This record gives sequence, structure tokens and C-alpha cells, in this order.
Amino acid sequence: MKRYDVIVVGAGIAGLYAAMNLPASMRVLVVCKDIPWECNTFYAQGGIVTALDEADVPRHIDDTLAAGAYHNVREAVEIMSRDSLELRVDLLQRGMAFDTDEAGRLLYTKEAAHSVSRILHAGGDATGRYMHYFMMTHNPHLLQRNTLVYDLLIEKGRCYGVRAMVNYRPTTLYADHVLIASGGVGSLYAYNTNSRTVSADIHGICTEKGIALEDMEFMQFHPTVFVKTPFARKLLLTEALRGEGAHIVDEHGRRFLFDYDERGELAGRDIVARAIFDYKRKTGLEVYLDFSMFEEEWFHRRFPNITKTFEALGYRLPRDRVPISPAFHYANGGIACDTWGRIPGMKGLYVAGEAARTGVHGANRLASNSLLEAAVFARRAVEAILGAQIHDGKIPVFDKDYDTQLHREHDKRYKHQLRQIMWKDVGIIRTESGLHEAKNFIYDTKNREIGRLLELRLNTAAAIVEAALARKESLGSHYIETETDASHESA
Repeated sequence: MKRYDVIVVGAGIAGLYAAMNLPASMRVLVVCKDIPWECNTFYAQGGIVTALDEADVPRHIDDTLAAGAYHNVREAVEIMSRDSLELRVDLLQRGMAFDTDEAGRLLYTKEAAHSVSRILHAGGDATGRYMHYFMMTHNPHLLQRNTLVYDLLIEKGRCYGVRAMVNYRPTTLYADHVLIASGGVGSLYAYNTNSRTVSADIHGICTEKGIALEDMEFMQFHPTVFVKTPFARKLLLTEALRGEGAHIVDEHGRRFLFDYDERGELAGRDIVARAIFDYKRKTGLEVYLDFSMFEEEWFHRRFPNITKTFEALGYRLPRDRVPISPAFHYANGGIACDTWGRIPGMKGLYVAGEAARTGVHGANRLASNSLLEAAVFARRAVEAILGAQIHDGKIPVFDKDYDTQLHREHDKRYKHQLRQIMWKDVGIIRTESGLHEAKNFIYDTKNREIGRLLELRLNTAAAIVEAALARKESLGSHYIETETDASHESA
């Protein structure tokens, strides 16, 4: 029987930073569904927020609360901002190389809804990639790839481990503590910026086990994404581009965002995404990100990966404009937990990163707070694990298994239909009738012959729809349009 002190589900920043902080003497297993760098952390471009100093902490808290439409849990926001100072010191002391000027001073950039420049970056526009590699090389524990978790072993309020397909074989892994760091829900949406592995499986298991999901109506859509690609993961154009001065324009070069908000390109993500969606719907015009104000050599140095990626697609940046659309980007809600990553009413089970609902983001995440939140609360979850009582009782027998039914014949078609419906009816602008249409599709599909993994996706999709239906008023990234508004728009 394989038994560990801790199993960490996920090898993004939350999982790896937790592993870095768990003593090398412990039996720790970090698992990931595919290859370890196929995760959202790897694709993060903009950077990681840290408060500049003690004096900036209150400003960072205010910016986070304002972006989150004051739906945030203030205590969690205060913890994140205060702990960011210590986190920055820890990362730098361990050897993480953020971008600096010629004198070796850290470079900070600004993104939408931040009152000052406080975002660290690495490799120009490759912060996630650099941080992920750094944490992979500093992880002292075993990292196991090709491990798809499809059940949590829970009995009488305690988690005893996971059941997973390891290299396509059903395997039971026992642990005293399980930390969920599996990311968000991106693959539920037709247009998304997420890694292909982020498919909401663990959230779906939680709904089965009676573990609460909170704030699931608050799905964040990134405003500037290149969606004209056949792949599910669309190409993000980091908010740092607008922070540095890029413009959003229509076909005629008009900066229409000022019609919606006086801050224009620097309004919060939910406002900018909704404005682009609404403007395209009303006018039928294409919308572009315009970089023509940038000097070429500086642009290529500051945004090397975006330059190379779009060059391969035939664009010459910063000379050419790029057509953009909003796309699903980040789950503000998730698995309910306290500020130590502990899941209420459940022993031995913790959550950190995008999978968690710490309450930091409220109704809409402030740009580049995600990597910070993941690292801060992963370390706090580790503290909770190290301070917990060791479980030396008998492990129950877990008979039920799903290993022969993970996939069924028509799952791919249903999965595609689900993604289209989530984008159309549970996306940027929602209506009550559209949400009911999505709900009916989800429940109809759950009654068909489907595999385990699709069932888990549907569980999570249902939680998002139910939360959206329950919140009758628009707030942050949840925008509910009345039927009369919708009919007026289409008239």
C-alpha cells in the first residue's frame, strides 16, 4: 500500500510552492495530470504583485477590494498583501531572478485597476514560465506526471487519499494530508486562455462529496485574447501591454472604451471585457489591440514571447494591430476554505491556488494577484498541515471505483456542446432564460450514458449555473441582463 504524509494534486505555483515549503524529510508526492509545465502558471505572462513596502499595503488592499466590487473577504486580502512583502524576500533569497534595470533594481509594471506600478515580472512577458521552472528546480520531493485524480477517498469527514489513473492504470494513493492545487475550470468554456489540463474535475468531485463551492458565478473573462486559432487554449495578450500604453481600437482606429468608463483601457477587467463584447455586438465591427505607439526594439525586449508567437502567425509587432476578443481566463470562486486552506468540516484536506475560494478576489480578480494569492495561501496551507495532528488510525476500505468508465463513446460531442453553451449562456453577459437553457442541457446530459470525467465537468458547470441564477443583481464579473434589455439590444 502506497502511503504518503502529503499528496499535492497539481504542479502549478500553488502545488510547487507548497512542496518547496514541506520539509525534505517528509514523504511527499506531487502529482500532475500531464507534463508538469502544462498548467496555467506556465502560461501566466503579466507578473506577480507584491506590495512595494509597508506603506503600499493599504493601497494594494484598497485596489484589490475595489476591483472585487467589495465582495472580497477583507481578512484574506489583508493577509495576502501583508505576506507579499515576506514572499518577495523569500523568492529573491532562494534565487528567483525577476527583471531588473541596469543598476540591478527590481522593475515593476502597472496593470489595469492598480494605483501604482507594483507588478514584478521575469523574462519580459514570461513570468509564469520563469517562476514555474524556478520552483520545479527547487522542489525537493517526488513529482509524478500522467496522474489523473478522479476520486477523493473520504469517509466520516476525513480524507484518506486519492484514486487516480497513473499512466492509464487505476491506482489508490493514501495520505495523511491531501492538498488540492489543481487550478480552475477553463476547459468548460469554448474560448479560454487556460492550459488544456484545467478541466474542473476536482471541483466536480467536491460537489459529489458535499464540499461547498463558493462564488462560482464570478468567472473572469480576459478582455484581450487572440481567438482566431483552432486550439482550445486561445492566445492571451497580457494586460501589461495596456499597462505600458497599448490601445484598444475599432476598425476605424477609434478608442471606444472611453464610452464605457473614463479610465479607458485601464478600467477593471470585467468592465473592459464587457465593453468589447457589447461594442462588437452592437456595431458588428472588429476590435483590435494597437501597439503602434511602441518603439520596436523596446517592445521586442519587453514582450519577447508575444513578439515570437505572433510572428509565427504572420504578425509583425508592434507595427501590426491584432484582432481581439474576450475569453474565459480565471475562476474567482472555487472550493470553500478558511485562510489556512482548510476545508470546513473535513480533516486532512486542504486547497490553495485557483482551485480555492479564499475570498481574496471577490467578484473580480485584480490583475496579477493570482500568482501572489497561490503562493501566499499555499505556504499557509503548509503551516496548517505541519501543525495538524498526525492520523494514526485505521484506513477504511474504499470499494467503489470508476476506472472502467472514465470515458464513454459520445463524451467528446457532449463536451464540445457544453463548452459552446457555457460560452453563450454562462459567459460575459448572462440572461435568466439563457442560464435556464444551460441548466437544462447540463441535467439532460447527466442522465445520458456518460463517462466519469464528463460527469465531473457537468457537476462543476451546474454549480456555476446555479450560483449565477441565485444572484439576481449584476456584480463584478457576474453581469445579468434583463430580458427587456436583451430584446432592446437586438431590436
